[in-house]
Amino acid sequence: MSEDVPDIALELRRHLAWQESDGTRTLLKDPSLQPRVVPPPASRSPSPAPVGEGRGKSVPQALAQQPAASGAIRTLDEIRTELGDCKRCKLCEGRKQIVFGVGNPRAELVFVGEGPGEEEDKQGIPFVGAAGQLLTKMIEAMGFKRDEVYICNVVKCRPPGNRNPEGDEIQACEPFLKAQLGAIRPRVIVALGKFAAQTLLRVDTPITRLRGQWRAYEGIQLMPTYHPAYLLRQPDEKKKAWMDLQEVMKKFGREPKK
Repeated sequence: MSEDVPDIALELRRHLAWQESDGTRTLLKDPSLQPRVVPPPASRSPSPAPVGEGRGKSVPQALAQQPAASGAIRTLDEIRTELGDCKRCKLCEGRKQIVFGVGNPRAELVFVGEGPGEEEDKQGIPFVGAAGQLLTKMIEAMGFKRDEVYICNVVKCRPPGNRNPEGDEIQACEPFLKAQLGAIRPRVIVALGKFAAQTLLRVDTPITRLRGQWRAYEGIQLMPTYHPAYLLRQPDEKKKAWMDLQEVMKKFGREPKK
């Protein structure tokens, strides 16, 4: 008899499961015969790192040097506050100010460049020098206004003499770039130049081979193209860049002006 009890209990549990799947909500009174429901394990979301409330407030140095968990979605204002008066790499030594980003925080289109230049360092706004003026014309030619899109750079401080950003500098800034893109979640990203494209795509392919081909960054469509500063030096390449931007326009159902 004792050997039959487990079999009976098993059959009753199966019968109850069948009844519930059929819409029946009458439960057996004997809890020992009811199917045991094991709750799912509690999710362990990493807690964001503590952040100082302002530039004048101190936090432990080890915490101040680390961005919050990459899985946490923050607003652009929160990300900028977390960045603080950044001294995570040597670019802080020669900058006048941090150049975080500018534009619509809910933009469907984001442009990512390389790093601030002299004028950007003075004004604290990305792409306001000669290359920025060309980018503004490119944006307008696409049928957008500059304040409708969002513009930022891989590194947030000007490299001395406008040199290329170095690996450790990109590594220090990359979490904040990723956080910016995570906060906005645009439909399309345009990666302007080698450093933006290679950083976001994690490849070392030359921009000449990357440009004009749709890629994906964390589920977001990404179009690599030439940097406006390069186009100022090589104006013959503007035609190729315009072809790339026309592909972006198609994603938004926009036709180039004739």
